[in-house]
Amino acid sequence: MKILVLNCGSSSIKYQLFNMVDESVLASGRIERIGMADAILTHETSNKTKLKKILEIQDHKVAIKVVLNLLIDPEISVITDYKEIEAIGHRIVHGGEDFAKSVVITTEVEKAIRDCSDLAPLHNPANLLGIDAIREIIPQTPPQVAVFDTAFHQTMPKKAYLYPVPLEKYTKYKVRRYGFHGTSHAFVSEKAAYLLNTEIKDLKIVSCHIGNGGSVTAIMNGKSIDTSMGMTPLEGLMMGTRSGDIDPAAVLYIMNKEELSIEEVNEMLNKKSGLIGISGISSDMREIEDGLSNNNENATLAFEMYEYRIRKYIGAYTAAMNGIDVLIFTAGVGENSPILRKKICENLSYLGVEIDNDINEKFSKEERIISTIDSKVKVFVIPTNEELVIARDTLKLISN
Repeated sequence: MKILVLNCGSSSIKYQLFNMVDESVLASGRIERIGMADAILTHETSNKTKLKKILEIQDHKVAIKVVLNLLIDPEISVITDYKEIEAIGHRIVHGGEDFAKSVVITTEVEKAIRDCSDLAPLHNPANLLGIDAIREIIPQTPPQVAVFDTAFHQTMPKKAYLYPVPLEKYTKYKVRRYGFHGTSHAFVSEKAAYLLNTEIKDLKIVSCHIGNGGSVTAIMNGKSIDTSMGMTPLEGLMMGTRSGDIDPAAVLYIMNKEELSIEEVNEMLNKKSGLIGISGISSDMREIEDGLSNNNENATLAFEMYEYRIRKYIGAYTAAMNGIDVLIFTAGVGENSPILRKKICENLSYLGVEIDNDINEKFSKEERIISTIDSKVKVFVIPTNEELVIARDTLKLISN
């Protein structure tokens, strides 16, 4: 069975085509800068064919048409006909309170996704464009499945997800913590339990999904009990361009002093803060680390703030669970920054965390334990695979 996984952003599409017999990836790629004359396509197949092109791609429908045509292109094809694609799994960013698990997409499901667009204005409308495009391009449309970033966190108790504002704001507007990166946190926590040959229900896990966006999740009995991102992906950790936690009054103060509109302050907090805002160099941790090694004062400050805030959340979630058995690093920065992992773990010695520096610094694309035998907490680096989670959920639903 072949399943196509689509992750449609506001101006980009990432995709993977899986053969679910062995969960192998037949083709993968992305299209960036949709809506522009110089959109960038990258495509790779299982036989190592690689393409990179600059194209004019007006909208998501055109982009998905390009992707599907590549999959059946006689010169580089991995399938001979669209009919070989038996289902499509879509990453949907926000499911609000409506979805605690993945679902087959129906008219009612699409309406619920649309109703959540106020909570994810850059993502949910783009996700819906992908669903519509498949339906228009493939006349005999195979089943489509929605897999929600927020679903994994629907197990949080009220004491964790409610904000201490008048309760009517939740009752009327559903103002609460939802959390994101759920598919990633679920995948890596299950993988850690598997590697330890232990039931996940017997573990207290802190999972750190650290990329350009980042979140930390407390996982107890296999369920999310708290997570750092909130009603939107802005809350929580300091990120590449997002501020993370900040005193709301500070925002009001800046708005008043500089006479900023809501749109302008939203732009500041989401796109001009975090690593780029402090360093003035970049939102990319690789460039921050270069600045760190060159004694750049602002890059050093940005790195120290970034590490400190991740470590604070690890400590908070250890307290929330009354202990920790497993600490996981995943996503772009979490998987590829040994200096960040080392700094965080050095400052968790009070928990009995000890890492093997040689293993930590050795580059690998494989999951591995970087803690020592004597460490009281098992520390893992586990590459995330959100697309595989989406493909598995899709297979499960259409098989049922």
